[in-house]
Amino acid sequence: MFFKKKKSSFSEPISIIICAKNEAENLTEFLPKILEQQYANFEVILVDDQSKDNTEYVLKEFKRKFLNLKVVKIEDHVNSRVGKKFALTLGIKAAKHEYLLLTDADCFPASEHWLIEMARNFSSEKQIVLGYGAFKNEKGLLNKMIRFDAFSVALQYFSYALAGIPYMGVGRNLGYKKSVFFDNKGFASHIHLPSGDDDLFIQEVAHKQNVAIEISSNSHTISEGKQKWKEWIFQRRRHITSSEKYKFSHKLLLGLWPFSQLLFWLTFMGLLFFESTILMVLPFFFFRIFIFYVLYYKLMKKLKTSDLLLLFPLYELLHLIIQGIFVLLNSKNKPKSW
Repeated sequence: MFFKKKKSSFSEPISIIICAKNEAENLTEFLPKILEQQYANFEVILVDDQSKDNTEYVLKEFKRKFLNLKVVKIEDHVNSRVGKKFALTLGIKAAKHEYLLLTDADCFPASEHWLIEMARNFSSEKQIVLGYGAFKNEKGLLNKMIRFDAFSVALQYFSYALAGIPYMGVGRNLGYKKSVFFDNKGFASHIHLPSGDDDLFIQEVAHKQNVAIEISSNSHTISEGKQKWKEWIFQRRRHITSSEKYKFSHKLLLGLWPFSQLLFWLTFMGLLFFESTILMVLPFFFFRIFIFYVLYYKLMKKLKTSDLLLLFPLYELLHLIIQGIFVLLNSKNKPKSW
């Protein structure tokens, strides 16, 4: 299944939902990029989730300048759960429009046309839109692995959505109808889990006919990656805690790809030890690499990760090892803080 972009004349009003907890600095820098989107009719619902910094004062300043900004404040005495599901639910309840677009306070849209690009996928049939959450291109191996990981995750959830088996999106760039949320009773079935607002929820409401994807470069949101390996590994371990709640079919399908990668690398490395097989193994290795270069070039260019293509085999191997570390660590001790 291949992605083909269709023309659209969608122009319905949109509600953008953002949850923020102690994000005063990021809001100061990134919120204007949301509020100044080139779209005829939209509002921004900012949920202040019990922030202890200057978030309240930053938002007061923005409200003076932007009439389409609505602030929902969760007071300190409210006993909300860990994670952002409670805050998201309040934001969605406060939204006055049927079509919702979700993003995070610590990221920003790649262009002033982000809202147009994402919204144009909505239709009477397409009620859910999956977008791409990119990371800022910076120096260092950690940044390359963060961006490679984001590309790999997106490759899977976009591909499965196109194949009619949607299983997740990313909360920093995700759209759906308000009625879809309430018809599903929101996050009720997994409200006790800190994660799951962008994968377990999508698994409950998405099906072959009602999901669209958007990969144009103007539609991306961009986040700054972690600066330390320890921080990124903890973040990724935290994000995958909901995967144990996936359907068996999703677990099986998602496990096939890393298993095939592992099998390839183990077989390749094993056969290299035998002189009699080297001349047979190397052509197959380079043929596989060539096929991946051909298949991934256009997609990586669209997702702004083409600089990773040259050393793709090395990143793939390292990413496979890191994924194994995530699974091993989580099997012994799952992250409890958020």
